[in-house]
Amino acid sequence: MAELRLATCAAAAAAAAAVAVHLCLLLSPSSSLRGLSESSTVRHGSYRTAYHFQPAKNWQNDPNGPMYYKGVYHLFYQYNPHNASWDKGNLSWGHTVSVDLVNWSAIDNALDPDSPFDSNGCWSGSATFLPDGTPVFLYTGIDASSEQVQNVAFPKNASDPLLREWVKPSYNPVIPLPGDVLSRNFRDPSTAWLGREGLWRVAVSAGFMDGTGSTLVYRSKDFRSWERNAEPLYESASAGMVECPDLFPVEKPGVQNGLDLLAPSDAAARHVLKLSVMATHQDYYVVGRYDDVADTFALAGADNDCRTWHRFDYGHVYASKSFYDAGKKRRVLWSWANESDPVQDYVARGWAGVQTVPRKIWLDGDGKQLLQWPIEEIETLRKARVGLLGAEVNAGGMNEIIGVAATQADVEVVFEVPALDGAENLETNQLLDPQRLCGENGASVRGAVGPFGLLVLASVDLQEHTSVFFRVFRHTDDGKYKVLMCTDLRRSTKRTDVYKPPYGGFVDIDIQKERSISLRTLVCFSSLTHIQQIQIIICTKNSNDIICSCNRLTTRW
Repeated sequence: MAELRLATCAAAAAAAAAVAVHLCLLLSPSSSLRGLSESSTVRHGSYRTAYHFQPAKNWQNDPNGPMYYKGVYHLFYQYNPHNASWDKGNLSWGHTVSVDLVNWSAIDNALDPDSPFDSNGCWSGSATFLPDGTPVFLYTGIDASSEQVQNVAFPKNASDPLLREWVKPSYNPVIPLPGDVLSRNFRDPSTAWLGREGLWRVAVSAGFMDGTGSTLVYRSKDFRSWERNAEPLYESASAGMVECPDLFPVEKPGVQNGLDLLAPSDAAARHVLKLSVMATHQDYYVVGRYDDVADTFALAGADNDCRTWHRFDYGHVYASKSFYDAGKKRRVLWSWANESDPVQDYVARGWAGVQTVPRKIWLDGDGKQLLQWPIEEIETLRKARVGLLGAEVNAGGMNEIIGVAATQADVEVVFEVPALDGAENLETNQLLDPQRLCGENGASVRGAVGPFGLLVLASVDLQEHTSVFFRVFRHTDDGKYKVLMCTDLRRSTKRTDVYKPPYGGFVDIDIQKERSISLRTLVCFSSLTHIQQIQIIICTKNSNDIICSCNRLTTRW
């Protein structure tokens, strides 16, 4: 049986210098993280997560319409109130509230499929604030004819900070299915925004009959009558259907403050466009320029195939949605992490799906990619400390971290790499598929510089464990060193009916200069979140790059 056991490890060749490790675990009791009250929480085994929001029972997926309203954080999400699987019963919008984005209280469903325009499901959408501060939903309804249409809903009592009741006008749908779009591929309206002439815009995902995936823009003066823009925000035949569009402005490079989508737009401002690709079940984003006159998006040199763009995450994560937190002037990202085990296991335990740890995101100093970090409120959950300072891990060595008694931990570790001699060569084509490279060069495959990292959630005999590790290569074209970060789930469980791939990506770090890598890992029952940064000063968060991965594996116990 796997436990919350951690060890630092190295499988480097004997010729390489030892890796020095500075590690601090900050342990958190699950009772402070659960969020739901004991009376409403249904426990289905110890594999329920704690850092990650999940309802008391049943299925959840995409985050919808997150917002900060009258001092309260709201998270809405795709929810099946009838079952722990996606396709047994039509979806609703679940609703939960918090004052700190960490501890959550359940509210009755915000939307249920009870009208002709959404009788087969209330699917994903977003929240927008009208000029008077009233929130409004735009969401996809599956109507009585099983066509995907776009609807609106308003709070019954806008003075209620908990927004407990919502009203759907009878004039829905406000955007019917276009004649050139497949009935099953028209969904996920974004947060709306105002143009300088006062017209509202909203982006909606669409799949055309020829297989082209598109993100359409609609305009409206009253949030009721909408007209389609001549040009799409994005379109590609290569990637196929894309979902859950998210468009938002970002501050100047390196500035961590977020920007409200409704704020006046500077023509020189950068925007981020995020899309979720059905074919790969991954999220991709690009930094570019939004033209608020033509309602088009310039990719700033990026490929039109969004699968070549940056990724928020290299794990089992999808359908991300950000919102502007006016309370702390930051942009916060939510994502859905789905399960890896068979559907019958969902039903047996009574729940499926979690939301990832909320992350603050901002534009890197190079202006080309986003940085991210768990929201600062997560650190309020730290209760006890276990340390390992200055230990060395030699080739094939392992140091078990003693004193871990909690069911989850916030792990901060710095690996010092004093020598890069003999780093393995890396060809250019290998840069294109880091996940494959992680699979071919796992934690047990020795290299010249690495692998070194952590073994977490390990059984006593190490037959089951999840490895989080780094390897350093030398690129044959330019001689520069490349750092590969991997999370390998292949030995996380002995079960064969579980999806457990390796994940990985290259980290943009000058390891020759810095000679150290800092890693933060949130260990939460069956879920791991890894965040890497360049450590300029030990125990600070000054960084040039952060890469995250959230991997879900719920069948380990």
